[in-house]
Amino acid sequence: MDAAWSIRALGLFVLGYPIIMSAVWVVGGLYYFFRREHGQSPVEEPPPLRDPPPVTVLVPCHNEGDNVRETVGALLEQRYPLLEIIAINDGSTDDTGALLDALAAENPSVRVLHLGTNQGKAVALRMGAVAARSEYLVCVDGDAILDEYAVHWMVFHLVGGPRVGAVTGNPRIRNRSTLLGRLQVGEFSSIIGMIKRAQRTYGRLFTVSGVVCAFRRTALHRVGYWSDSIVTEDIDISWRLQMDHWDVRYEPRVLCSILMPETLGGLWRQRLRWAKGGAQTAVAHSPGLRTWRRRRMWPVLGEYLVSVAWAYSVLALVLLIGLGAMIPVPGWFRLDVLHPSWTTVALATVCMVQFGVSLIIDRRYEPGVGRHLYWMIWYPLAYWLIGLTTTVVAVTVTLVGRGRPNTRAVWTSPDRGVR
Repeated sequence: MDAAWSIRALGLFVLGYPIIMSAVWVVGGLYYFFRREHGQSPVEEPPPLRDPPPVTVLVPCHNEGDNVRETVGALLEQRYPLLEIIAINDGSTDDTGALLDALAAENPSVRVLHLGTNQGKAVALRMGAVAARSEYLVCVDGDAILDEYAVHWMVFHLVGGPRVGAVTGNPRIRNRSTLLGRLQVGEFSSIIGMIKRAQRTYGRLFTVSGVVCAFRRTALHRVGYWSDSIVTEDIDISWRLQMDHWDVRYEPRVLCSILMPETLGGLWRQRLRWAKGGAQTAVAHSPGLRTWRRRRMWPVLGEYLVSVAWAYSVLALVLLIGLGAMIPVPGWFRLDVLHPSWTTVALATVCMVQFGVSLIIDRRYEPGVGRHLYWMIWYPLAYWLIGLTTTVVAVTVTLVGRGRPNTRAVWTSPDRGVR
């Protein structure tokens, strides 16, 4: 294999990977849609439960004074009986604790746990699980607002399948006043939702959405609950549950409004944390996936490893382009694969098809979402750049041993965007 062919192969991989994965997500997403969503009204009441079990909602909070009243208020309006709410104040330094105490005094179904210092979301969830009286636990972030039927839909899956260990929902972006906010509306619709549908088609999810998910406590107990050493406890618990052969499901009718970063700095910190958590989880659990009994997790690991290889390939290609621009290079040093050609046209076409398919699916849950997909023309520039650079940084830091996987992951108040 000569050097010229290697460079061309690198360029083809950089352009070909998004094309192939978009096709996989579209095909898998459409299959999931026609099998599980088509013909069912997304706004109708969920199927009734013959004997609804008691459910505990865990709300871990750290400095959520601006949001927690809305969050708990939406939980109190759930169309589900036998619901208790446990809010865990994890060392907040604002008025979160006082607000939670006031809510508990007003509503008998609300209980509050106060942790003296910042212990991290995983510890807060574990403390809440210990205090819960129910087998079924719904976990909601302190800035999220659930749809009135969200708990019912998640419990419907848990009681309907004895091997269902977790159910994750469909987050919707609340803050849309900036370009970054509008881009994230399209991202959650056309990228994240489509990926989860496709992954459910071949059986395993990379992660539940930590902002809204439900668990069977028996399953959590078997795998040791949430880890406090992985910066993304949702990715880690998803892998451990599925490695223990529990089913993890995606339910798009579990709608949840969330706040997301709308500054580049806030977005970078969030995506770097996600990337570090993914890298730490893959490194921690890859040895356990060598057995045939866990083969259904192989596509999840394989997809992650190929995405990491793509991020490093893009970095290598950028460095080669920079090198070619600065110094004279041999004639075989050609990067014409990046010039407008069938590959770039195919990439643009597949992206537009993916956005169009996601619009058809997602407008069932959010009428008018299509007007935000217009802004997706900026998605490759804004999010591919951030996504691949955070992946490179996170994987490099984790592999060289400076990711400190044994250090407790504590809260860092995120950018909540412009309200």
